[in-house]
Amino acid sequence: MNQGFRHYLTVIGGYWAFTVTDGAIRMLVVLYFHQLGYSPLEIAMLFLFYEFFGIVTNLVGGWLGARIGLNRCMNIGMIMQIGALMALTVPEAWLSVGYVMSAQAFSGIAKDLNKMSAKAGVKLFLPDKSEKKLFRWVAILTGSKNALKGAGFFVGAVLLAWLEFRGALFALSALLFFALIITWLLLPAGLGKSSAKPKFSQVFSKSPQVNRLSAARFFLFGARDIWFVVGLPVFLYAELGWDFTEVGAFFALWVIGYGFVQGAAPALLRRITIRHPDGRMVAGAAFALVAIPIGIALAMTQGWNLQAVIIAGLSLFGIVFAINSAVHSYLIVSWSEREHVSMNVGFYYMANAGGRLAGTVLSGWVYQSQGLSGCLWWSAGFVLVAALISLLLPASRVSSQ
Repeated sequence: MNQGFRHYLTVIGGYWAFTVTDGAIRMLVVLYFHQLGYSPLEIAMLFLFYEFFGIVTNLVGGWLGARIGLNRCMNIGMIMQIGALMALTVPEAWLSVGYVMSAQAFSGIAKDLNKMSAKAGVKLFLPDKSEKKLFRWVAILTGSKNALKGAGFFVGAVLLAWLEFRGALFALSALLFFALIITWLLLPAGLGKSSAKPKFSQVFSKSPQVNRLSAARFFLFGARDIWFVVGLPVFLYAELGWDFTEVGAFFALWVIGYGFVQGAAPALLRRITIRHPDGRMVAGAAFALVAIPIGIALAMTQGWNLQAVIIAGLSLFGIVFAINSAVHSYLIVSWSEREHVSMNVGFYYMANAGGRLAGTVLSGWVYQSQGLSGCLWWSAGFVLVAALISLLLPASRVSSQ
């Protein structure tokens, strides 16, 4: 086993452990605070700082990774996540909206430091011009992360039922502390550190294709979170009568399946087309995705089995979304030169976090005012904008700064 592959496995292991805690804490917060009587919009606001500081972190994190090393950014993210988990173990009377928002801010910073470090680091473990292997490694990292996030949703719901809120937080903190020690010891110091010491002004990308891909990413992930963050879990619990474990299991299976499709995207695309992933592939997948939330929203008005419509429709949404997201994640790494990879990836995931922020706030507001069908129509509108932006992406292999 070569050294690059060993480091890749270490990054994946740390990323997996972090992702389980990230998925679990989201499900814990949604279900626990709904149980306490919070409205859908109030629950959405609990994640406002989580998403907002994700934007800031991705913008600054790429620059920080280039200066101190990606491994140290990953370690800092794990330490901050442990702190965010422990901050929520205070007595229930302290858990005001403002306090939970502040704790979630630390969690948002931690998550995006960890994600940026892991995804940018993959390119550094491979020699130049290894595009097929790069697509496969990025797809496996991204797909496995999402599968584990799905497992985290289930873990969070089960721990809430078994250990209650504070017990679940202590268990997740212990898991992440173990991962922190392992990655601290095994990853090389200075991974991804730039020899040029980039200036902070360089965090904004000067590459047209990176800027356009980032704009498309904003609307793509906003489209998912409009129904995903608050609308669907509250709908399943409050309208369809599902219990905590059933809600957690559904989200776990959806995200695990989504992750497996992402991981398998290179093999799936080889069966469908001989074309190498490019901007036209991103646009085509986005246009195909537009029809799915529209179809679900229309089917909900036809008197069909509501549970079956939602499960089947969102499963199809997850498959197409996963393929589109996998190509996105590959292109941002492929279009970045090695010296600039952490900064371009940071800028790109800043747009990703911005989309999640918009989707999170809209999820609470739209569900409260227009219900789940309203969330789906808004989702379709966001995907359409992402598809139109994607038409401006290059249809060939390019390099960015």
